[in-house]
Amino acid sequence: MIPFVSATIDTAALRQNLRVVRARAPGSRVMAVIKANAYGHGLVMVAQALNEADAFAVARVDEGLALRSAGITKPVVLLEGVFDGEQLALAAAHRFGFVVHIEEQVRLLEQAPAGAPFDVWLKLDTGMNRLGLTGAQFAAAHAALSLLPGVRQPVGLMSHLASADIREDPENMLQLQRFAQATRDLPGARSLANSAALLNFPAAQADWVRPGLLLYGVSPLAGTQGAEVGLEPVMTLHSRIIGLKDVARGERVGYGGVWTAERPTRLAIAAVGYGDGYPRNMPSGSPVLVNGASAAIAGKVSMDMIGIDVTELPQAAKLGDPVLLWGPGLPVERMAALAGTIPYELLCGISQRVAINSRKIPS
Repeated sequence: MIPFVSATIDTAALRQNLRVVRARAPGSRVMAVIKANAYGHGLVMVAQALNEADAFAVARVDEGLALRSAGITKPVVLLEGVFDGEQLALAAAHRFGFVVHIEEQVRLLEQAPAGAPFDVWLKLDTGMNRLGLTGAQFAAAHAALSLLPGVRQPVGLMSHLASADIREDPENMLQLQRFAQATRDLPGARSLANSAALLNFPAAQADWVRPGLLLYGVSPLAGTQGAEVGLEPVMTLHSRIIGLKDVARGERVGYGGVWTAERPTRLAIAAVGYGDGYPRNMPSGSPVLVNGASAAIAGKVSMDMIGIDVTELPQAAKLGDPVLLWGPGLPVERMAALAGTIPYELLCGISQRVAINSRKIPS
């Protein structure tokens, strides 16, 4: 059965984008960020394609367990850490490294039963004011972790830039200076750079980089596209036409009748909507590709459908014809801007009913 909506994942593009990241940060190891179902691309599929990464980063224990259940043996780091004895035991059993960002996590490690030491990253809050310790708390946590036989030494040192996508924001350099000052006399690997910092702040690359969006072929910088830095789009979101009708001049289309036909119009209905993750606020006039030709959305996005003005297509639209929502020829960065959001939200918003399939991974 042909799915109504599908996302095709180009695993060769994933590997190419990893090579671009390595070229950008030749002195750093790569912790590929594949949390949130690999930004909507399929957690296990992406991990298998990115087997040349040095480690994987996920947010939570359940994501790490899904990787291990699929036979992924590469190091996995839990960016939010663990929060109770059960999660700590799972981290021990499945060899998860994790981030420590609150004092309670230090206490948890102090009480941990003997076993193989954990790979721990201690997070310094340099100005994001989200996760991480500062000042005396950071110093005390580092001193405590450095004494624990259950923690592999030396402890890793991590922070996160709040505005790395805004090159001119002076807070970026202040954060880098705070990190350097707080960790100046400490041993251990460093990690600061996310995708935006990889592009904007080479000084943030350190021992490990943590690319996310770049791996999926998408630029994290407003007004730019991944192709500009050599990236290839990984996800192509497709639907197909399930209905066709002729609409007279002056007739309204869709909920609220926000779109009115200004001429006799051939209207196609494609089986995709906000129930699939295609944003409800994508405005009328936004482009899609029908059989590779550009056409425009007509009316509001519904839960399961969109209307498309196909009147002027060079080839008459037919039932079953393919409709491309984003992908090659229609960058997700462009579509996110039209919807008034960021590419992260479009990609992560792909719903469970969208069929995800991959192109063959080259040998």
